[in-house]
Amino acid sequence: MTSIPGRKAISHERIVEGASRAVRRLGYHDVNVHQVMRSAKLTHGGFYAHFASRDAMLAEAVTQAGLDIAQVMHEQSTRLVCTGMSPFRAFLEIYLSAGHIQDLDNGCPVSLLSSEMFRQAPEVAEPSRRLIVDLHARLSRTLPAAAPQDASWLITSALLGAVQLARALAGSDPAAADAVLSDTKASLLARYDIR
Repeated sequence: MTSIPGRKAISHERIVEGASRAVRRLGYHDVNVHQVMRSAKLTHGGFYAHFASRDAMLAEAVTQAGLDIAQVMHEQSTRLVCTGMSPFRAFLEIYLSAGHIQDLDNGCPVSLLSSEMFRQAPEVAEPSRRLIVDLHARLSRTLPAAAPQDASWLITSALLGAVQLARALAGSDPAAADAVLSDTKASLLARYDIR
């Protein structure tokens, strides 16, 4: 028998989902508790029934953001692998896509937040750092057996840098943003998609 979550659990989930989207779209600093509560259709006064502090909310929000992107990437890569694509190529196709660049609310929190992570309180910084480790681990599992396994941090860094550069360029020079993504993908595939 499946248990039905209580009203408080449902409200808590809505707050975390809203905060997860907000932190990816705005960064840690600009997440506003009042706006998050309003997006969850709850009053600002009810916040402390769910969280001891804003940092406690942010810690859950980044954790949820990591779970969300892992699920999306798993579902999308499974579909691509079923068409005959290597897991590594599928990972790159998803991560280095225009859709990923444009969808800040649902994008990878590591590419969106990594430059701010070290400035956060320990309560927020630790789950944020775990996101980096998790992203690296997911990428490492996709590397072909013949690829050098010690290249996984280099590839992770290249992906993050490419996504950040493409986002920075997209508003004023979409062609350059596309080139950053496609050139990075082509270079990584040529070097590491060894069968």
